[in-house]
Amino acid sequence: MSPAPALLVIAHGSRDPRHAATVHALTRRVRALRPGLRVETAFLDFNAPRVEQVLSGLHADGVRDVVALPLLLTRAFHAKADIPAVLSEAQARLPGQTVRVADVLGPSPLLTAALERRLAEAGITPADRAATGVVLASAGSSDPEAIAVIAEIAREWRHTGWCAVRPAFASASLPRTEDAVRALRAEGVRRVAVAPYVIAPGRLPDRIAAGAAEAGADVLAGVLGAAPELARLLLARYDGAAAAGRRPHALSA
Repeated sequence: MSPAPALLVIAHGSRDPRHAATVHALTRRVRALRPGLRVETAFLDFNAPRVEQVLSGLHADGVRDVVALPLLLTRAFHAKADIPAVLSEAQARLPGQTVRVADVLGPSPLLTAALERRLAEAGITPADRAATGVVLASAGSSDPEAIAVIAEIAREWRHTGWCAVRPAFASASLPRTEDAVRALRAEGVRRVAVAPYVIAPGRLPDRIAAGAAEAGADVLAGVLGAAPELARLLLARYDGAAAAGRRPHALSA
């Protein structure tokens, strides 16, 4: 039996050191869940190692089968353009290595479960749910598909007992976090919680937190981070790509 493909988790990267630390904490949790699976981490920008460096290292170690997993919550520019371009360029220099690209992480019930975990950790109890409005605050995108996905997640989440769920965006799109909080207040919502739909700390999550504070949100949950649900989701996406074999968007040298 041929060995399982290696898992290459590709994060965006940030000048904020908390970003890389959180990504590495998440990949450590993935390794703990799947002993024996080779799990590597790479970054598109700001942090090392870069994607091409990790793929070269895998190639030098004789690893010829890789699943690249974008650490992204929606299919926006990085998933549609940046990551395919970086992988194609790397593959051109690495004969014999095949890289299959896993799906982005969202949407998924596991992400909703991770959001619920962070809200509970911030103090929201089941008894609070019916009187609490939630702002689902994402990083934001200019991609209409990504914006529509966030809006749909908010609509679906509303049906699980919250009195309201509104999407908000830290950049590129409207409304901003503070505007969504104020809109819920204007509708008479007694308690407003902000749930950042982001994986790691950084500039945009800080903007979400500032908006929550400015508008007087009652609760600010933590970022998704190394939540166990997120680690399980990474493995689910990996398994899907590994089982699919040759995919329409596989990149082969």
